[in-house]
Amino acid sequence: MRTFTEIKISYKPSLKENPVVRSSADALKVLKEFYSPETISLQESFIVLYLNQQNKVIGGQRLSSGGITGTVADIRLVFGTALKAAATGLILSHNHPSGALVPSKRDISLTEQMKKAGELLDVKLLDHLILGTEDEFISLSDQGYL
Repeated sequence: MRTFTEIKISYKPSLKENPVVRSSADALKVLKEFYSPETISLQESFIVLYLNQQNKVIGGQRLSSGGITGTVADIRLVFGTALKAAATGLILSHNHPSGALVPSKRDISLTEQMKKAGELLDVKLLDHLILGTEDEFISLSDQGYL
């Protein structure tokens, strides 16, 4: 009789119809499906897209939902999921309920930490999008932070 739990890993990707992300605008189209129009101006959320080697979306994860001025993004959860999904790339995103599209010092610091963690695990951080209201967003990659 075992005195520990057996861990089993199963991977059954279904990528036939999954979108390919070639730009920050492509990423926004996919991410918008995860953000509720009813709460995007009220509550901050952190959502991660996981991609394969061809930048095809494997899936997305709502990592956290917070308050009006912040939410939590745990690096261990982001990369734990990336490794379980056999992702080779990821795109971070969160919204600013205020609509302000200026990255905070915390946003930039988190992006740098995620990039470093990804380099160690060979999972590339492709972008970090900050969404405002409507279709407004900023890409930290496009802005030169990555």
